[in-house]
Amino acid sequence: MSQAEVLRMKPPLVPLATLIGRELRNEKVEKPFVKYGQAALAKKGEDYFLVKLDCQRIPGNPATSFSVFAIFDGHNGISAAIFAKENLLSNVLSAIPQGISREEWLQALPRALVAGFVKTDIEFQQRGETSGTTVTFVVIDGWTVTVASVGDSRCILDTQGGIVSLLTVDHRLEENAEERERVTASGGEVGRLNVFGGNEVGPLRCWPGGLCLSRSIGDTDVGEFIVPIPHVKQVKLSNAGGRLIIASDGIWDALSSEMAAKSCRGLPADLGAKMVVKEALRSRGLKDDTTCLVVDIIPSDQPVLPSTPRKKQNMLSSILFRKKSLNFTNKTTNKLSAIGVVEELFEEGSAVLAERLGKDFPTNANSGIFRCAVCQVDQPPAEGLTMSSGPFFSHGSKRWEGPFLCTNCRKKKDAMEGKRPSRPTVVA
Repeated sequence: MSQAEVLRMKPPLVPLATLIGRELRNEKVEKPFVKYGQAALAKKGEDYFLVKLDCQRIPGNPATSFSVFAIFDGHNGISAAIFAKENLLSNVLSAIPQGISREEWLQALPRALVAGFVKTDIEFQQRGETSGTTVTFVVIDGWTVTVASVGDSRCILDTQGGIVSLLTVDHRLEENAEERERVTASGGEVGRLNVFGGNEVGPLRCWPGGLCLSRSIGDTDVGEFIVPIPHVKQVKLSNAGGRLIIASDGIWDALSSEMAAKSCRGLPADLGAKMVVKEALRSRGLKDDTTCLVVDIIPSDQPVLPSTPRKKQNMLSSILFRKKSLNFTNKTTNKLSAIGVVEELFEEGSAVLAERLGKDFPTNANSGIFRCAVCQVDQPPAEGLTMSSGPFFSHGSKRWEGPFLCTNCRKKKDAMEGKRPSRPTVVA
């Protein structure tokens, strides 16, 4: 055998960088433990919560497991909270493409959360009921935490070093000027309650309906400028872990984020949740339903989340969060070793559906059948709105550049943006 033939038989040399990349991609990262506790006191009985520890990205494969925690704070009745609890998770998961990798799944999750929230709202409003609910919805996959929220329930993160961070945005009209501007621009009226003599009392509300919130699921009688499009934030914890406190506004009306975190430090999750509720009750009394979930994301070699002294508040958020570009192409920069450092992967709070769904939503145009990006119903493109559609409904509408929407979801999109009248008030 000649030397040339021997050389041809040898496998080609692989650059060292390529080998390192393969090792990083194939590295088995040990998942943390997830432990939780729950506590609640009822005043009106309109709070509900969801805990699912056994979800799987690939059915039948325990290695693809993830956990879901959520709180639903109902108002004007309980039906919207119950409906969201029973349907939101499946609606979110149905909007995620099948057969994708874990990293692709996590990247698709923020957009799927938007689609799932909107679909749940459309389905509930079709029932003709007028109740509504806030939602704080948390997905934990390994060290990655994704939080989607509408309303004024809240999720906070307490990491090693005692730095507390808010993972949600409160959608209260009283405190959110940007949301007030959006609601009025979409056709709503914001003002306080008028009483005898023309005096205005109480917090800012949206009229008709008198809702204090700018985002929720349900609330058909208020108007569709009260949108179900959630604020979404996705972060990756370091391998030191962290604690999430998810609670309805009965807690946050009584306690600041720092007070809630401090009240349960050093306690296991089940006792921690009870302590947060107890502290809220001691501070304000039972004025509203108070529901709290405490979730510990713990390194697998530690039985409980270690308690460390709180650092001074001059630790800037830039130390806690490391921004990651929305371009996810650099997959090897996702490794953090600093204790307590959290990497911010994604954050978006826009109420414009086109901005939240994006222009690159997966479609199967070759088949001649399109799937609605929100309700996941297949139909011919002539029945809905495609990327190539021009203005519709009103001369002020902008050209739609997003993914395919069916007729119902197209109408919902326009109503949320004030481009067509909201649905008429439903009388219960």
